[in-house]
Amino acid sequence: MSLFAIADLHLSLLVDKPMDVFGVRWTDYMEKIKNRWCAVVTDDDTVIVPGDISWAIDYNEAKLDFEFIEKLPGKKLIGKGNHDYWWGTMSKNKAFCNELGLKTIDFLYNNAYKVENYIVCGTRGWYVDEKLQNTSNDVEYQKIVNREAQRLKMSLDEAKKLQENDEKILVFFHFPPVFNNFVCDEIVNILLEYGITQCYFGHIHGSYNIPKTIEYNGISFTLVSADYLNFVPMILMPYEY
Repeated sequence: MSLFAIADLHLSLLVDKPMDVFGVRWTDYMEKIKNRWCAVVTDDDTVIVPGDISWAIDYNEAKLDFEFIEKLPGKKLIGKGNHDYWWGTMSKNKAFCNELGLKTIDFLYNNAYKVENYIVCGTRGWYVDEKLQNTSNDVEYQKIVNREAQRLKMSLDEAKKLQENDEKILVFFHFPPVFNNFVCDEIVNILLEYGITQCYFGHIHGSYNIPKTIEYNGISFTLVSADYLNFVPMILMPYEY
């Protein structure tokens, strides 16, 4: 049984949102996701999908996208991204899956899961620099990042409760806490406080020549955006390639 990660599926089976406008790599991307996921993931594996799951704005629009995910092999733990407008409360998300009879999808939100010899947790994260955001309305950046920092602490506290034999905690974000000259100190300081050394993030698209992993203050941050991975889920366990 293996652990994989891939972010930013950007599914749009009921929404007219072509992704090839973001580059030729996105051409026929949903077929690529299906074929390349099935080539490496089995029903015994777990895949972490940290955000930007679907372009849907509500559960009705998300239905076909979630049925698409359900048919893919493995258990899926889904986090929230900045484009996941369909996302509701945890109870509503679970009710939506139950209504559709989805058995392989769960949500990474203020909680943690034990997966083999690892514990996985995380939160969406946020950029505090307005230049790094594309928002249509005024946004209280510091308020949002403080909230995300608290969500991270909640998730890490749940992870610590699951630790029985010092299992390694892996943290998943949608937004990178560290990227180029940007550092979200509020989030990085919490990671340091909890002794976290390994994190994964998505959100970054179209940059295919950048390093896979960023090292900062003893913490590794690894990019797992779908297009960066060429739509092949990255294996994290039993080994990382």
